[in-house]
Amino acid sequence: MTPGMERLAEWRTDPVQFVRDQFSVEPDRWQVKALRAYARGDAMRLRLAMQACVGPGKTAVLAWIACHFMVCFCGPNGRHPSGLAISESRDNLRDNLWKEIAHWRGQSKLLTAEYDITNSRFFKRGHEKTWFIAARSWPKKSNLDALGRTLAGLHSDFILYLIDESGDIPPAVLRAAEQGLSNCVWGRIVQAGNPTSADGMLYDAVTNQPDKWVVVRITGDPDDEDRSPRIDVTWAQEQIDQWGRTNPWVMYAILGQFPPTAVNALLGPDDVYAAMGKHLRADQYSFSQKRIGIDVARFGDDATVLFPRQGLAGFNFVEMRNADGIQVGTRIIAGKQKFGSELELIDDTGGHGASTIDYCKLQGVNIMPVNFSGSADDPRFYNKRAEINWRAAEFVKNGGALPYSPILAKEALAVRFTYKNGKMIVLEKDQIKANLHGHSPDHWDAFCCTFAVVDLPARAGGGQPGDLPGAPSSQVKSDWDPFADGR
Repeated sequence: MTPGMERLAEWRTDPVQFVRDQFSVEPDRWQVKALRAYARGDAMRLRLAMQACVGPGKTAVLAWIACHFMVCFCGPNGRHPSGLAISESRDNLRDNLWKEIAHWRGQSKLLTAEYDITNSRFFKRGHEKTWFIAARSWPKKSNLDALGRTLAGLHSDFILYLIDESGDIPPAVLRAAEQGLSNCVWGRIVQAGNPTSADGMLYDAVTNQPDKWVVVRITGDPDDEDRSPRIDVTWAQEQIDQWGRTNPWVMYAILGQFPPTAVNALLGPDDVYAAMGKHLRADQYSFSQKRIGIDVARFGDDATVLFPRQGLAGFNFVEMRNADGIQVGTRIIAGKQKFGSELELIDDTGGHGASTIDYCKLQGVNIMPVNFSGSADDPRFYNKRAEINWRAAEFVKNGGALPYSPILAKEALAVRFTYKNGKMIVLEKDQIKANLHGHSPDHWDAFCCTFAVVDLPARAGGGQPGDLPGAPSSQVKSDWDPFADGR
């Protein structure tokens, strides 16, 4: 079963042929490029970074490299190959890269006969302690020294470090790998990830250290002949046509590019404060439906917030503390009469708005509950929370006006997002609260509630309750308060 030396020598310099022979598959064009870069003959030590769009088959390439390394690199006198593998989390390593290695091992008669894989080790049978790739995890809450020791402990002439989903892994994790690479005869650091963060090692490699890394960029761009065929070309073109090539989601998920600003920040300070300094004419918003978003306090230190909006105009919010469901409901009804709102939407995640909803219903006012953890209308988003945060951010970026409020600005800027199963997901309310040092994002969440359904035209007839008393016809100030009387 063990191949001859000539065959091993051929495979060592040609991992593409190794993949064909062992797994009976033909790699995609970009996969061929990545495999050949990994095996570049003029480099005894090499760093390879794969910057990928979503779903192109990058984890399969890492698994092929793991198998190739285990089979093809062994020197005389027991000089066995050693490697380490990490991912963004222990669960991700187990469910993705490690599962992929196990799958491809099972597709090869040679690997099945001579190599085993457990939950933590992929090894040559009979040489578990010296001929292996071991699974590791990195301590997310540790200091830089602890992070730097994540990939420590390898002592071999042949060394491989495999890093999956590297977009969100701190660059400090590479410290020991760099040292290991300098002390071996032949070594590779191979990372693969999506361009999701400007703070991760992928961004650091391709942006700050391009002279040290060989970078293979993987795209689903319909116009690129080397695109991954695993990304449906019709779907990709539809998304580009709908959202544009500079849309952050399109850049990350389809084009495999880093957006020009930090991808994990929903809004920047310039965006928020520009919206807070904006004044609008009535004809820029008056054709839209009036609505009020409500976030009900969950705990004693949190605030209940009522946030009125009409199209591109966000008005002053009302903040209530230590109010029960009847008091909140009474305030909503008063605001509805004064503002003339047609739709009231309340955060009912976990049932916190139930008493207010029930009271308003008894008074003949039906409030729409919004479940932040529910399903999104748009399949790009993991849940409703992500979808309404995205819509709120688009409002800010596309000319919307917000009332001036340092608290609201702080909350808006604290929102972060990442991707889960290829869909955008926003940090949960309690996670954002931790980022705000215990302050809950009540004001921003109330504002986001107004985006739970798409904007609709205002009701016909004109002169409805809520027309702006005393406001000049040519301009409306975004700090006008529809709840000012009887506060």
